[in-house]
Formats: sequence, structure tokens, C-alpha cells
Amino acid sequence: MEAEESADVWDVVVVGAGPAGASAAYAAAVAGRRVLLLEKSELPRYKTCGGGIIGPSRDSLPPGFELPLQDRVHAVTFSLDGRFARTRRSRRMLFGLINRPEFDAQLVEHAQKAGAELRTGATVTRVEQHGPAVPDRRTVAVVLADGETVLARAVVGADGSASRIGAHVGVKLGQVDLGLEAEIPVPPSVAEDWKGQVLIDWGPMPGSYGWVFPKGDTLTVGVISARGEGAATKRYMEDFVARLGLAGFEPTISSGHLTRCRTDDSPLSRGRVLVCGDAAGLLEPWTREGISYALRSGRLAGEWAVRVAESGDAVDARRQALNYAFAIKAGLGVEMAVGRRMLAVFERRPGLLHATITGVRPAWNAFADITRGAATLGGMVRSNGLARRALELLDKRMDTTSGVGPAGRGVSARDRAGSEPEGAESAEAAEEV
Repeated sequence: MEAEESADVWDVVVVGAGPAGASAAYAAAVAGRRVLLLEKSELPRYKTCGGGIIGPSRDSLPPGFELPLQDRVHAVTFSLDGRFARTRRSRRMLFGLINRPEFDAQLVEHAQKAGAELRTGATVTRVEQHGPAVPDRRTVAVVLADGETVLARAVVGADGSASRIGAHVGVKLGQVDLGLEAEIPVPPSVAEDWKGQVLIDWGPMPGSYGWVFPKGDTLTVGVISARGEGAATKRYMEDFVARLGLAGFEPTISSGHLTRCRTDDSPLSRGRVLVCGDAAGLLEPWTREGISYALRSGRLAGEWAVRVAESGDAVDARRQALNYAFAIKAGLGVEMAVGRRMLAVFERRPGLLHATITGVRPAWNAFADITRGAATLGGMVRSNGLARRALELLDKRMDTTSGVGPAGRGVSARDRAGSEPEGAESAEAAEEV
């Protein structure tokens, strides 16, 4: 009887099949555990994302993973709200560009090959760690929208920036930004002009910027700025597209998305439930790059979820969850702290940052090393005395101690209390624009 009951309990249930969730499922499955990966959508599905794959992302992929690259970037043009454009080039590839539907689906396939089971069309409404649905203190109940309850020894929440699992854990946010993006098909002559190079435009609002990423016969064009500047962000997007000479081309997709960064004291677990990726508010605060954070935190979450699942009591489960939090904070947390300082500098002195990265060769070399994965922003500041002193000089007298970026940047009272229910994200983004 006991064996039959245990067969109905998964070792690890992962909620969300994006890069974070697929990485968590892969890591737990490779360890030989019974893993269930739940995804509310059918795969492949579109996600608002530039699709840049930098070195840390590439280095976090499963063995044998072949990146479905649409382009390889060797040149970056930087501009300051359309002015002072300057292009820097590299003989070696800086980073690659992918389409998220293919990339995400391929990650899920690797998790399945490792032994994870995938269920699509499965919307999770809540998790319970106490109550009649939970047979014992070693079990978590994952409740689906159709009323089904799935039992697990550990749960990983990777269900995006409006995470229900994040709300259960009590994730707190210190920075919320609104990103707008369009997928614009272009003629071969236009596509050829953009091949191998991207544009990064430091925008007109504090902390804003725009980008153009070429992907074959399509350009991914987007802008991002603090939430609360919805009308100005939409205007920036329209002006940006017109300035590029792309207003005459009809986008196949136009979308909006809210990105959310955690505060330093935001929890990463509750009982036998861990969160990673966007669900944990893990992304680079300055650029809002999230794929590498999703892949790295997902892998760690999957590895530590296995240890949580093996824990025989609440004390040991808590110990393993704290070890996961320590691993995140020691790596990604350090990088986020530096990114927070860079964002504060960028918001106040975008012209200085533009001049530095385009006119000072060590700064460009640092950018190139970070995108290739030869260095991290946090590691560079820790180990390079010149970089550390330069950043200290730049952010002198700037208050970056509260949350991520300026205190309360784009954050509502609801955000401070915890993550919003799933589905609020798209509605809120629509209100912003």
C-alpha cells in the first residue's frame, strides 16, 4: 500500500516550461528523480523577449544542446536617443540571437530526454503545504485549474514574472519595468543591412533603452522603461521604429511585458517550494537580461529541489532550501547588486555611460568579455581595482541601497507585498500603453 501511494507522489514538480523551468526539470531528471513539468500553454509559444544569448546562457545549456541561432552578432551600434551613433566591431562573435519558441521547445525536449514528463494545458492555481489535500509534511499539493491535485516532495516555481508560486513564497519586488516589442518582417535588402549587427539606443526616459536584433528576415525591435511611464514608453517605441525607417512594415507580433526584479531580502523558498527565474525576480537590473538568469537559477533550483525531495523532515528541507538561497545570492545576487548600481548611474548620466562604452577601449572590452561569457559584471568589479574604483566614482552619493535601482522604481503596493496572480501581467501591460 505504501509503495502504491509513493508512486502517486512525484519527486519534483516544476511549474512553467520556460528556460528556468526546463533547466530545473532537466537538472532534477538527470539526477534520476521522477519529475513532472507543468506548462499552461501548448508548445511552442511566443514570449516577449529580445532573444539574445550571451556567454553565461550558452555555458548553462545541457550537454549536446545546439543553439537554434538566427544570427551571430559581431558589431554593436550604440546611440543616445538617436544621436551620436557609434559602431564597435569584434572579429569574434559577441553573442547569438534566437527565437524563443524554438529555443524553449528545444530545452523542454532535453528535459524530456533526461526523463522528465511534460504536461501542457495544465494551469496551476495554487500550491498547498498544509491542509486536507496534503497527506503528510513531506508532501506539497499542486492544485490545477480543472480541480486535479498533483502531489510532490518538492516544487519549483518557474511560472514567469506574474508567478502564482512566487506569490505563495512571498517574492518581493524592487523594480518593475514595461517592455514593448515588435517582430517586423523586412525585405531581403533590409535584412542584409542588419545582418550580424545590433543597435542599442539609450532612451529619452531615465533607465530606458531600445534595441534592434536581426533574425533572418525579421527584426526584433523593442524598448523598455520603468512602469508608470506607459504613454512615454509607447511614444518612444513609435518614434524609435519611425526613426529606423521601419514604420512602413507591418509587424507580425506586437506585445508588451512587465519585467520584475526582486529585492535583496526577497525569499527564494517557502517550505518545500523553491522559485527561480522570473518567478523569483531574478534578472539583470540594468539591461533586464533574463535568459542567463533563468538558465542558471533553474539549474540550481532543480539540483536543490532533489535534495529537498530527499529530506525526511521540515528541518532538513529548510536547510536545503537555505542552501539554494545561498547559492543564488552568492552568484546571481552579487551580479544583480552591481547591475543595480549600473542602472542608477545610467538613469542619471546616460551620456557619460554612452561616451564611456563607445570611446574608452577598456569599457568596450569589458562589454565584449561579459557578452562572450569570459567575465561577469560582478566578478569584474570584485577583481579589477580600476573597474571597482570607476564604479565607485560614478555612483558616489547615489542612493542605491533600497531594492533594485531607485527605491520603489515602478513598484506598486501590491508588488511590494508579493507577486501578482497569474494573468495580471498582460492586463497591466495593456493599461500602461
